[in-house]
Amino acid sequence: MRKKIVAGNWKMNKTMSEAELLLTEIADALDDVELDNAEVVICPPALYLEMATDVAEEANFYVGAQNVYPEDSGAFTGEISPMMLKNMKVAYCIIGHSERRKYFSESNEFLMCKVDGLLKNNVRPIFCCGEVLPEREAGRHFAVVKQQVEESLFHLGQDPFAKVVIAYEPVWAIGTGVTASKEQAQEMHAFIRQLIGEKYGAEVAGNTTILYGGSCNGKNARELFSQPDVDGGLIGGASLKPDEFMQIITSL
Repeated sequence: MRKKIVAGNWKMNKTMSEAELLLTEIADALDDVELDNAEVVICPPALYLEMATDVAEEANFYVGAQNVYPEDSGAFTGEISPMMLKNMKVAYCIIGHSERRKYFSESNEFLMCKVDGLLKNNVRPIFCCGEVLPEREAGRHFAVVKQQVEESLFHLGQDPFAKVVIAYEPVWAIGTGVTASKEQAQEMHAFIRQLIGEKYGAEVAGNTTILYGGSCNGKNARELFSQPDVDGGLIGGASLKPDEFMQIITSL
């Protein structure tokens, strides 16, 4: 049975004291939640990863990074390596987020290198894919997602691929308040699972966790998560509000 996951992407938010308070509130709230075959992942800014992993040692969540550079070390000023994440006991790392693709021009080829660097260091990638609004309106959304997945992930063998989590994020729904309908989310998730099945077989496809991201909140999470191929969510703004984040988690 594939694992359900709710991952909170804090993006570039919270001061240190605010981050400490939010981590504590989430940790305390999770003490009262029964997570059956499910995981919660908190992805704070890199400055707060050590604090987050300290809290996570006695809490019911894992820690993820928001970004990584594919080399283990070197003259890459300002970057963070997969080896550093591993040594900090960071379990997951988001890569391929639409904001990284848009603002930092990250290509599918570069993301492939990030995938390899993370897996070499036993950090699980949360690989984001998704189309922008003009691509959706032109009917190219399946082709766009197919290219992203194939060019960044399908070089992997079956065993390493099994460690990858995929997050489908329709870019037109991120931070806009517009959410893909449950039918739209299910359609794309089923398409991604079909691609995986064609490449790696039905068993691997059936065990791959595919998350939905894009204005998922406490009100729509249960409906989205009820779809057969939607295995949880990559949550943005709502993950900064502990009560709403817990609503989403308990919707799994």
